[in-house]
Amino acid sequence: MKSRGLAVKDPKSALEPFEFERRELRDNDVAIEIAYAGICHSDIHQAREEWGPSLYPMVPGHEIVGSVTGLGRAVTKFKVGDLIGVGVFIDSCRTCPSCLKGLQQYCENGNTGTYNGYERDGKTIAFGGYSNNFLIDADFAVHVPKNLDLTGVAPLMCAGITLYSPLKHWKAGKGTKVGIIGLGGLGHMGVKFAKALGADVTVFSHSPNKESDAIAMGADKFVVTKDISALKPLSRTFDLILNTVSAELDISAYLNLLRLDGTLVVIGLPGKPYSVGAGVLLGARRSMAGSQVGGIPEIQEMLDFCGTHNITSDVEVINADYANTAYERTIASDVKYRFVIDARTF
Repeated sequence: MKSRGLAVKDPKSALEPFEFERRELRDNDVAIEIAYAGICHSDIHQAREEWGPSLYPMVPGHEIVGSVTGLGRAVTKFKVGDLIGVGVFIDSCRTCPSCLKGLQQYCENGNTGTYNGYERDGKTIAFGGYSNNFLIDADFAVHVPKNLDLTGVAPLMCAGITLYSPLKHWKAGKGTKVGIIGLGGLGHMGVKFAKALGADVTVFSHSPNKESDAIAMGADKFVVTKDISALKPLSRTFDLILNTVSAELDISAYLNLLRLDGTLVVIGLPGKPYSVGAGVLLGARRSMAGSQVGGIPEIQEMLDFCGTHNITSDVEVINADYANTAYERTIASDVKYRFVIDARTF
């Protein structure tokens, strides 16, 4: 399957046009004509080899939405023309306890990333979604509700599920108070989901100019965190706090905002380990946890929820030739709130 996209050739290279061939269509595969591909900050980390050794040439992209153009002979889950989504992983071992529970994101034998690695056969390079087409095992793709604006759907496959999963796991809903640290590509999805679930939502941000956006998305309160003392009046207020930022911060100051049995969930990846005093946890039986994306059943649940509540990501749609500029703007937090590449421009 001939493909056109963008690739980086080494850690110091910019994205550039790249023509390549995807593998043959297997019995349980679906072929996809990509409509939009989101740009996630993790794409940048991997393209620039900031998370350990990378595999080049690399076609990044794990926020993918498009339509089915071809089916393997064993596929019954989809039909040609269906809207389809692909996220952070494209396969897993399927046999470990996590996979059997539909939690493929925690596959104990390692799931197969959408790019920057090899498929399960150990030979086929997995190229990502910065491309005009894609191939995936049907078991690892999901249906997209027809009523959603496709331009804002692609980021749901990573940013969306990354926030939906912990909100559901820690039972955010009516009568709960939820705090979201950071209003970026991840955080703004947390606001939308938490509000749709019925929670009282507070956004913590160092950017005062984002307050109007946060309120428009459904936040009940907005706290500017440039002065950490602004947190003190909110001690013992929250049932759940989701930390979406990768910057280093005083995590104990936020843990103090949790009520008895409250939980702070780490989602962003800071450069250094957090320092947490035991007392802040012991004082109110607080918990500190982590969460990453969601399994295939939960991703489908999230998309159905989005269809019901008409939730999509706030995006800036770009042409492929703007992707390098978009990378720099993403690093500078200069996007509201996710870049999405129009795949027709590859």
